[in-house]
Amino acid sequence: MFNLLKIVKNTGDVTVKYPFAPLELMPAFRGKPEYDPKQCIACAACTMACPANALTMETDVKAGVRTWQLFVGRCIFCGRCEEVCPTHALTLSQMFELAVTNKVDLYERATFSLCNCRICNRPFAPRKEVEYVMALMVQAGIDANVVNTRRSLLETCPECRRRQNILDKNNIILNPQSIWRTDDDAE
Repeated sequence: MFNLLKIVKNTGDVTVKYPFAPLELMPAFRGKPEYDPKQCIACAACTMACPANALTMETDVKAGVRTWQLFVGRCIFCGRCEEVCPTHALTLSQMFELAVTNKVDLYERATFSLCNCRICNRPFAPRKEVEYVMALMVQAGIDANVVNTRRSLLETCPECRRRQNILDKNNIILNPQSIWRTDDDAE
């Protein structure tokens, strides 16, 4: 019996003193997602990657805004949002004490303005996303004049761009048979 008491005394505390003392977490601990709306370009990559649908994005074309939303009550802290975010606007924090008295406190929202199409003037893409693409082209070493000429393409909605491509005479194929012709047919 005394041997058991000696072993217990030498072992020390086997439990943590949490909640009376701070809990030491591992560096790779995945807690509540921290969101930085200044970094976000509203590309919706995080919302597509979220398996729990804790992240949602809604586009209101009439108001010309896109609303990003995180519902921490659904989050499973998997880290997929952090992995796919191109601007690192989402990072998993060490915060794990998420109890609230009001369900509304579990929601986090951000609103982004949409860029209007140069031709039809309808909103179609987040302005920050268009600016991000322009900055990436400059960073890739594309000449500033070329980037400025491509701005008009980036600020044109897909429908108007498609219409412009159809009307462009260089895109019209006069001989439809040439599409289906193979090298064997040419001989």
